[in-house]
Amino acid sequence: MIPLSKRLFAEAFGTFWLVFGGCGSAVLAAAFPDVGIGLLGVSLAFGLTVLTMAYSIGHISGCHLNPAVTVGLWAGGRFPMRDIAPYIIAQLIGAVIAAQLLLFIASGQPDFALTGTGLAVNGYGAQSPGGYSMEAGFAIEAVLTLGFLIIILGSTDSRAPAGFAPIAIGLALTLIHLISIPVTNTSVNPARSTGPALLVGGLAVQQLWLFWLAPMVGALAAGGVYRWLAQEPLAPAITGDNL
Repeated sequence: MIPLSKRLFAEAFGTFWLVFGGCGSAVLAAAFPDVGIGLLGVSLAFGLTVLTMAYSIGHISGCHLNPAVTVGLWAGGRFPMRDIAPYIIAQLIGAVIAAQLLLFIASGQPDFALTGTGLAVNGYGAQSPGGYSMEAGFAIEAVLTLGFLIIILGSTDSRAPAGFAPIAIGLALTLIHLISIPVTNTSVNPARSTGPALLVGGLAVQQLWLFWLAPMVGALAAGGVYRWLAQEPLAPAITGDNL
């Protein structure tokens, strides 16, 4: 049995890696003159952060890196309620530290200025890259989180091919970003949204509710849907002890 303290450290570090790698690619590399990685590169970067951490810490903490994933796994019967709050707190700590480090590094560029849409914050309306409405943002965040959790629950099911779950999950997150960066800058992860928003402030914080509520709605729905699809009993628990 892996101690909770070690699992929480793994979650904090993994979420740090996700936010620093994903948001960092958007802030530092997406529009770099002549060789910028663009939307495709940012999407791939987010997927790679999850894929690499899933193989590295999946056997320690389950590699949730996302409060919606933690709640969705509980709804799907794969995670204990008692560990939900500690996991989410650890994920938020990792996300905030990553955002702070990213801001420090970005500030080292002479022309850098922290704007209301800086640090790859999520948003709708004026904060949306494509100007999409609140309703559109809520819908896409909820639906894509639902799909993401179905993929996580299915690929980690004991009946699924062993060893391939990180690849499926990483590619799923890449696909999610390819679809939704123009709409909300892609969250499907309340911790990823919270870290940058707290440093940017203003509208980014005011709109943060959507990037908690919509992913949680999608995650809870996914847990129920997968339990119905897969039938009981569901295994293994995604806590690190069984991976």
